[in-house]
Amino acid sequence: MLHVVLVNAPLKSTVCDYSIGHQMPLGLMMIGGPLIDAGFQVTLFDCARDRLSEAEIARRVVETGADVVMISHVGSTQAHPCCMSTLRAIKQASPDVVTIYGGVHPSYHYNDILKNHQEVDIIVCGEGEATALELMCTLAANNEDQDKGEAWEPPCMLASVRGIVWRRDGEVTVNPTRPPIQDLDAWRIGWELVGDWDKYQAFGLGRAAVVQFSRGCPHTCTYCGQWMFWKRWRYRDTMAFVDEVERLHREHQVNYFWLADENPTTDKGIWKGVLEEIIRRGMDISISATIRSQDIVRDADLMPLYKQAGFIYILLGLETVTDENMDKIRKGSCVNDGYQAVRLLRQHHIMSVVDYIFGIDEETPRTLWRGLCGLLYYDGDVVNVLYLTPHAWTPLGKAMKDAHIIEPDLWKWDYRHQVIGVPHLTPSQLFGGVKLIEFLYHLHPRRLWAILMASDPKRRRQLRFCLWNTQAWFWMEVYEHITDRWAVSRKKIA
Repeated sequence: MLHVVLVNAPLKSTVCDYSIGHQMPLGLMMIGGPLIDAGFQVTLFDCARDRLSEAEIARRVVETGADVVMISHVGSTQAHPCCMSTLRAIKQASPDVVTIYGGVHPSYHYNDILKNHQEVDIIVCGEGEATALELMCTLAANNEDQDKGEAWEPPCMLASVRGIVWRRDGEVTVNPTRPPIQDLDAWRIGWELVGDWDKYQAFGLGRAAVVQFSRGCPHTCTYCGQWMFWKRWRYRDTMAFVDEVERLHREHQVNYFWLADENPTTDKGIWKGVLEEIIRRGMDISISATIRSQDIVRDADLMPLYKQAGFIYILLGLETVTDENMDKIRKGSCVNDGYQAVRLLRQHHIMSVVDYIFGIDEETPRTLWRGLCGLLYYDGDVVNVLYLTPHAWTPLGKAMKDAHIIEPDLWKWDYRHQVIGVPHLTPSQLFGGVKLIEFLYHLHPRRLWAILMASDPKRRRQLRFCLWNTQAWFWMEVYEHITDRWAVSRKKIA
């Protein structure tokens, strides 16, 4: 059978490399499990975690004798440039290797990618498990007709594989789409692809794993494309999901679990069953997830279950501090939901991480001040500041297609860098204002007092961890901004 190498692109991340830790490439592992079960030889290269150079990746691909390379990264758009440069290096070293590219970004930009990047042979659009398996079976059936050492030529049988885009006689060919997977539990995750579990640790809580109970989201926020990518909300069998969590905890000593779900709490009754089953298993674990503020308010009576199940962090995507802006981005919630959610979580010793997006307004000193006051009103334990990023496939991106883009480098489309220019502030002025807000918020006397007086030992330890790490990447980003501005100034002088 063919040998498939799964490559998690070598994207450099200050936050992951030097702060909270790397997430395992769950998406690629979801592809790998069904391929292993079908008899394919599968190897995983986590190039981001291992900080591999493109030359080293290409060398390892040659060394393994790979027939197919599949590349992706959870930071889809920002990872696109390094995905392309990695595939170029691989193609130069192994021209006969079939290169397959998947993820959110290529699912929407396939036409541009295949027209301009000969290093990409095939793009998998949308969910990858079923498509990748059928694609690999098709390639295996045609493998004998391909001569080693020669550039790969796509077989005409690819026309039958739903969910891919490829070149037929040099022309970009878009196959019919594949419907969403109905039974998520029918597709096994390839956990055996993780060679060293100690590589994946997060928040100082020991071994960590990313798991997924559901896919999709019923809400249609304008800045988010996940509800479009996953099509509709679907969920796994509760027992099967908790079995998986327990197996990872018992067999691999995983203590911390991050739910990769967009909206795990969509159905209160189903979600209550998940919490109760985790509690029934008696596992000493920590859990984090992204949950909407109105669901936290709705689940006020379930908060003791959240705590007993092991929830330690909950990321609240509040994004703004005015109801007007909530409506503008179709958030479907209000400022009061965020206010109540933070207090419910604190009452049960669960930490709240509040997302705030700069750029929804045309930022001015006045809007920055309003943002700081609004964040202090929310009073979350940690603020995660982001910049508005107009991905082309989202409703926001389409509405802002003529916006002034000041950052063309996709590597910086990571929500931590300003992408869209604002008329009233220079990039350095906005950066300075945002950093001042972060500094004043996290070193506010109320924050420091909360760390000193936290009665729950685990919460107190994590508050200290977050204070240290937010300050660490704060100064790293300041250093990066200064050096980038200096480099731009040098180029202008030259």
